[in-house]
Amino acid sequence: MLDYQIYTLPNGIRVVHKQVLHTKIAHSGFVMDIGSRDELPEEQGLAHFWEHMAFKGTQKRKSFYILNRLEAVGGELNAYTTKEKICFYSSVLDKHFEKSFELLTDITFNSIFPEREIEKERGVILEEMSMYLDTPEEAVVDEFDAVVFEGHALGNNILGTKESVSGFQKQDFLNFISRNLSTDALVFCSVSNLPFGKVVKLAEKYLSDIPSIKKQRERVPFTGYQPKTVTLEKPISQAHCVIGCPAYALADDRRIPFFMLNNLLGGPGMNSRLNLAVREKHGLVYTIDSNYATYIDTGLLTIYFGTEKKQLKRTTALVLKELKKLREIPLGSLQLHTAKEQLMGQLAMAEESNMGLMMMLGKSILDQDRVESLNEIFDKIKSITASDLADIANDVLREENLSILNYVPS
Repeated sequence: MLDYQIYTLPNGIRVVHKQVLHTKIAHSGFVMDIGSRDELPEEQGLAHFWEHMAFKGTQKRKSFYILNRLEAVGGELNAYTTKEKICFYSSVLDKHFEKSFELLTDITFNSIFPEREIEKERGVILEEMSMYLDTPEEAVVDEFDAVVFEGHALGNNILGTKESVSGFQKQDFLNFISRNLSTDALVFCSVSNLPFGKVVKLAEKYLSDIPSIKKQRERVPFTGYQPKTVTLEKPISQAHCVIGCPAYALADDRRIPFFMLNNLLGGPGMNSRLNLAVREKHGLVYTIDSNYATYIDTGLLTIYFGTEKKQLKRTTALVLKELKKLREIPLGSLQLHTAKEQLMGQLAMAEESNMGLMMMLGKSILDQDRVESLNEIFDKIKSITASDLADIANDVLREENLSILNYVPS
């Protein structure tokens, strides 16, 4: 059972903590309900740029002192940006937990965005873009978002564009934060051997002076999906393909059954249907997998593979054949039992990662105002029927509902 405790400060910031007695490492971070989908059209890439700039100077620290403070005691300081979240987090020995808490608070709330640092980091991000564009297996998956979510902020690349990143100035960051930061949509999450009372005491010490900020922000829901097939020539040696479509939103009751269906189709297990059919049986790919991402108003299924250009059509046909099997052939009782056991085992092992658990706590509190225990999730998985999976496959995986993006060698 997931056993966590939660405390809400007067300013609305929530603190969620899980005590794990057998560890000496304290993982903690701020998770904010702000992401790239909250950018205005001219702000593409600004959320990710803010993630970088948080380490570049605060009201009391220059960049070197931010980067060195935890590294000097063997800790780690990092951040990430997604379509709907920004997270600043750290991992340190438990005796340095207060030091990391204070530093995370400083970079989250007191960044000053020095103009000189903006110019330097602009170059870093442009290089990050170039590196990403030289990695077609990543670029094709991200560009698929633009195919499915065309005309919507969910389709924009988190890194932004070279034009947008080249133009950002200090006031752009301040405006973005002012418009989006809300203390009741921000969580401090931690997993360590420290007692909850100690974490709360430090939260009151470092977070109580932050003023209450309440923003009524409405995210524009995605509508109007139109399936399409796009083929682009690239200076690459292998063809890369993504097949997929919108799927169920975070709060949809069909989310967990579809997650299990995706796991059966192309999850991390080497016994996934796509891996067995395309790699093991025909030897057409090195990697083939499927992924299901959820958002507050929609979801996204993506199936990725890379193959020889001359095998692209054949490989695509094999993938569509596996999808057709899921639509037309219900799982037998043994297949259904195996799929459930595999997913439950994978979820249990994922919870063994204290860092991943810490981030999941923060995200779950923001998205659902609670954290489901493994037992609750297991009960939902156990109740799934073969009929449920067939209905979902026929709802989402219809061939006429799929979009395809191909990168082919020029």
